[in-house]
Amino acid sequence: MAGSTLAAGVIAGCVGRSIGATSASANGAMEAAAFHAARRYAKTPFGNIAYVERGTGAAALFLHGFPLNGFQWRGALDRLSPYRRCIAPDFLAMGYTQVAEGQDVGPEAQVAMLVSLLDTLAIASVDLVANDSGGAVAQLLMVRHPHRVRTLLLTNCDVETDSPPPALLPVIELAKQGRFVDEWLGAWWDDKTLARSSQGIGGMCYADPSQPTDEAIDTYFGPLLATTRRKTLAHAYAIALERNALLGIASDLKRSTVPTRIVWGVGDTIFSPESPGYLDRTLGNSRGVRRLERSKLFWPEERPDVIAEEARLLWNAWVPQTTARR
Repeated sequence: MAGSTLAAGVIAGCVGRSIGATSASANGAMEAAAFHAARRYAKTPFGNIAYVERGTGAAALFLHGFPLNGFQWRGALDRLSPYRRCIAPDFLAMGYTQVAEGQDVGPEAQVAMLVSLLDTLAIASVDLVANDSGGAVAQLLMVRHPHRVRTLLLTNCDVETDSPPPALLPVIELAKQGRFVDEWLGAWWDDKTLARSSQGIGGMCYADPSQPTDEAIDTYFGPLLATTRRKTLAHAYAIALERNALLGIASDLKRSTVPTRIVWGVGDTIFSPESPGYLDRTLGNSRGVRRLERSKLFWPEERPDVIAEEARLLWNAWVPQTTARR
């Protein structure tokens, strides 16, 4: 671990092995026990997809980072469920989703899984909110299935010119060797103080030194450490990020009419500080960039009020194309 301290900054998420019984969730959001109790499973050809749903009406879909799961969005769900049917799924190979045998877990497969999930839940279109590797999947979903996406709120994530970011390469290499989950996530799960230190995921990806909480570490890391198969799937997820799934997407983004807002934590040391500007210039219907000082990669977990504020502004400004043409 000492030799990998600098490379530890590549992590674009979190993971968990057991449920913390006493730790409070960040920002007053629902605690892990309540989140676990709310979890449902949707049966699809890709496997049984774990998700948590709150609220009614038009749907909003929240896409987490690596190696997190839907628990990342608990604060946002609390704040936005009065306005949307908020759905936070766990990606293939992440969280509590039960992956079908032989199933690919790369970004394109994640897109296909999400379409299947929406079909299973009888949802025609969604407002997308995404972070980290979930942001890459969101961009692919938007250009592959534009009729399924009403709006997109993008936070720190991959872009075509920075995917994978150089900081992620050591994780990919360890994943190829089958070592990443045990040596990094396992060590942080065993020593939560280390996880929150400058040498851990907390110092690298969170601005608040008290984050991630014990229960967040347990909820994120637990399922990935649970079995040999789960470790293998998590490694496959990381390895799939080596190929730039966004290569050649710029022209499709320019043609996109989906209203997209970018909110970027400028303290992020994983993704390039040039990326939000690139997105703003490239997206055909960008609604501009908001930059957050003293915020790192996983700021959406720490600052759900900002997510709620920006999402509501974007949703309220959205006008159906059929109305706009009149």
